[in-house]
Amino acid sequence: MKLSIVIPVYNEVENIPLLHKAIHQALKSVKYSWEMILVDDGSVDKSPEALEKLASQDSKFVKVILLRRNFGQTTAISAGIDHASGDIVVMMDADLQNDPADIPGMVAKIDEGYDVVSGWRYERKDKFFLRVLPSRIANSLISWITGVHLHDYGCTLKAYRRDILSGFRLYGEMHRFIPAYAGSVGAKIIEVRVNHHARKYGKAKYGLERTTKVILDLMTVKFLSSYASKPNYLFGGLGLIMMAISFSIVIFLVINRIFGGEHIVRSPLLQMSVMLFILGVQSILLGLIAELLVRTYHESQKKATYTIRKRLNIKKPVE
Repeated sequence: MKLSIVIPVYNEVENIPLLHKAIHQALKSVKYSWEMILVDDGSVDKSPEALEKLASQDSKFVKVILLRRNFGQTTAISAGIDHASGDIVVMMDADLQNDPADIPGMVAKIDEGYDVVSGWRYERKDKFFLRVLPSRIANSLISWITGVHLHDYGCTLKAYRRDILSGFRLYGEMHRFIPAYAGSVGAKIIEVRVNHHARKYGKAKYGLERTTKVILDLMTVKFLSSYASKPNYLFGGLGLIMMAISFSIVIFLVINRIFGGEHIVRSPLLQMSVMLFILGVQSILLGLIAELLVRTYHESQKKATYTIRKRLNIKKPVE
């Protein structure tokens, strides 16, 4: 077994040597091979130079990727995953708030048969109203919408079986939703308490301003996990609801005309009924078009609509 530790880096020049030392200290007694992949996400301080120096001093364990500009944390993580060679992939931040000492325990949980081990910052060392409270609200919302219940989606420290990460691409702020993606394909997920330390050097890169991005990405995750293979269930369902409301309004207008003497044409409800009917038809047609796109996507890439946990006495088909 081999372990790959993927670490996105952005303006963490003071933390880089300390992080390197802490990881070596945490993994010095493990019996499996490991590597750390540090991905610089367009840092504007001396982080790239520090990473290059680290790579030359510790070529056995350290791999470095320098991105041309700042693409965002999710893209940096995706680049690290693409270059990881381990059977197990652990993700963590470079700011030393995640504790490398938790890694062996998370890998042990993978050995027990879990596919995803998610860190839970039980005693979080951040400002309550600016970081902790919004995070708790977001975690509750994400758990409710995705059906994968975790206390701490925002904790970067997570461990994954490599094959779990191979079925999708990461965009936007999607890295926090990987457990939800994994849950949609039947992964076994467990959450464990991990240490969390106050930041000593540098400053936090995120605040409340990313809330909108997270909400929009959550909508995308819900659609992809629940309706990606049958989009017409969403669009067609909405269309049928709007058409049902339209017919109900028409029936109301007819009854009101017969018993109340109100003119149907003069009522603004008639226009609302017509608009809802048109929108309903368009929504159903949009769902049918989405169905065609889904089938084109799967058939053109020969992408299976299922995932397999294990094969018994049968070989993997030749691609």
